[in-house]
Amino acid sequence: MKKVVKFGGSSLASARQFKKVKAIIDADKTRGYVVPSAPGKRDGKDTKVTDLLYQCYEACAAGQSYKRILDQIKKRFDDIINGLDLDLNLDFEFDTIEENFKNKAGRAYAASRGEYLNGIIMSHYLGFPFVDAADVVFFDENGVFLPEKTNDELEARLASMKQAVIPGFYGSKPDGSIATFSRGGSDVTGSLVARALHADLYENWTDVSGFLVADPRIVEDPAPIETITYRELRELSYMGANVLHEDAIFPVRKEGIPINIKNTNRPSDPGTMIVESTSKKPSYTITGVAGKKGFCSIVIDKAMMNSEIGFGRKVLEVLEKNNISFEHLPSGIDTMTVYVHQSEFQEREQAIISGIHRAVHPDSIDLESDLALIAIVGRGMRSNLGVAARIFAALSHARINVKMIDQGSREMNVIIGIRDEDFENAIRAIYDVFVKTAL
Repeated sequence: MKKVVKFGGSSLASARQFKKVKAIIDADKTRGYVVPSAPGKRDGKDTKVTDLLYQCYEACAAGQSYKRILDQIKKRFDDIINGLDLDLNLDFEFDTIEENFKNKAGRAYAASRGEYLNGIIMSHYLGFPFVDAADVVFFDENGVFLPEKTNDELEARLASMKQAVIPGFYGSKPDGSIATFSRGGSDVTGSLVARALHADLYENWTDVSGFLVADPRIVEDPAPIETITYRELRELSYMGANVLHEDAIFPVRKEGIPINIKNTNRPSDPGTMIVESTSKKPSYTITGVAGKKGFCSIVIDKAMMNSEIGFGRKVLEVLEKNNISFEHLPSGIDTMTVYVHQSEFQEREQAIISGIHRAVHPDSIDLESDLALIAIVGRGMRSNLGVAARIFAALSHARINVKMIDQGSREMNVIIGIRDEDFENAIRAIYDVFVKTAL
């Protein structure tokens, strides 16, 4: 058994958190490859180290006073080192960082130093070898990630190592300068390490016990998701659920490696397992419900529209020329409705309406604003009758009018359109009927 473990910023924000991480690793000797993030917030009033590094670099590069911020960063790391009773001094590293800041090494370099320094501390604390991500994660001269070159180097470097600490978030360009991943950086690095090692499991440790069926800001104490497929995860992520970024999923999905989202503060919780496919029966008919506000609909009416070849293409070409993407496209015999982001559409509203008139000569065009889209997602929906009926019944009982319904051909998701003002009540109503009462 071979596991790669990634720990987020909240998991490594203090010496106390570092001790929890070591206990987790010591409890399972197959957890031999560790990907740390930079120290996050210790409490609600705290500042992430990465944000401090940005502030420090920008002040230094602009010729302004930066010493106070640099001393604040040093203290964060010194507090961790002293709290762990480590025989470690980072003065040389900070001297190098300060010199590179003065030489304007770049914002990416500045941002990466939190992971780099935390990696050094973690390496000393665990007694694992340190592998600088700049030596094994590669970008081209334009900052575009090079997955195959990275995989080859990681595979070769780690082949003879049973344990290692590899900082997340960054890598290097051909000239040796630092480049960073744009989103979910440490998650991506952990995924890359797992792929290169052909790991059995990628554990992603954070401050929550996995994913939840619904947003806890809307639904009180929602149920956890025990197992979710990559396809379900993508559907929920697309509709605004706070989940792993797609870039962090692709490398392990390509290799068929499952991901386990775990809680550093509650390590005995099972968390959420993300898998390619599973024969396990889900706990509920739905896996999750998520959505977004801020849409508007363009309703295009024209008699005999269904017999007019190229009608839909011509409408979408108008949107394309105006740099507008569409979200959903429900249609009838003589009606075509296009859902778009309201904020983007309003800037080009009249140009788009004029363009549609010129392109397809509709009988009428109507607009409706302040709409929300909600996705009800779950592999269990395929084998359960009356899913749509239960959705409509729940919304009707909550006195919510449905503007649109669209079911995917895989029978794994249903998208509904409602008014923005009904969004939270709709989420609660759907959750209640499928999870709380499980009718």
